[in-house]
Amino acid sequence: MTADLAHVLVVDDDARLRELLRRYLTENGFRVATAANAGEARLRMADLAFDLIVLDVMMPAESGLELTHDLRRTTQVPILLLTAMGEVDDRIRGLESGADDYLAKPFEPRELVLRLRTILKRTAPPLVPLRPAAVRLGAVVFEPGRQALRRGETLIHLTQAEAALLTVFAERPGVTLTRDDLSAAGIAAPQARTVDVQVTRLRRKIEPDPKFPRYLQTVRGKGYVLQPD
Repeated sequence: MTADLAHVLVVDDDARLRELLRRYLTENGFRVATAANAGEARLRMADLAFDLIVLDVMMPAESGLELTHDLRRTTQVPILLLTAMGEVDDRIRGLESGADDYLAKPFEPRELVLRLRTILKRTAPPLVPLRPAAVRLGAVVFEPGRQALRRGETLIHLTQAEAALLTVFAERPGVTLTRDDLSAAGIAAPQARTVDVQVTRLRRKIEPDPKFPRYLQTVRGKGYVLQPD
């Protein structure tokens, strides 16, 4: 999630500050909605999905801390608390209520933007590689979803390790993967011999000439890369 896509709800009973934040965040690429109190915030959230909430602590009726604690029962939307209280105990109470960050007033608007961007990066879901339906390697076709390797109508047997290795490469065509990358993906131990042996075995099944690989190539000093048709 980046700022130019993020939808932020600003909740503050100070109309002047609320408008200033709306204008400043909008100018910095955020989509912004506002609410003057906890009740209005709930109405906004009932109609729209927000990526982040900027919430004032000192509000009449229901405080920002109370609203944060209540919201955490039903949502994990990131919350940044704004307050004139800057004492350590106050910050701790804010974080204990479920807030993701805490900014004391008065604050520099640029710092608010930086904190929001940091929260969005920290809470963004990891990118999942797009799994192709099929990858063509000359006369051989690999289907990652089925973990199936075929030459024409003939199914080529893959061990579990070989299928997992080929799937990782198929999801990242043209990307050089190191032995550490393969280890992090749970494919193999990072020892050179272990990875190299698996690659050699896989080449025997996908390459026209395993001694001169066309598809699963070695990148000297770095790792391996799959170059499908």
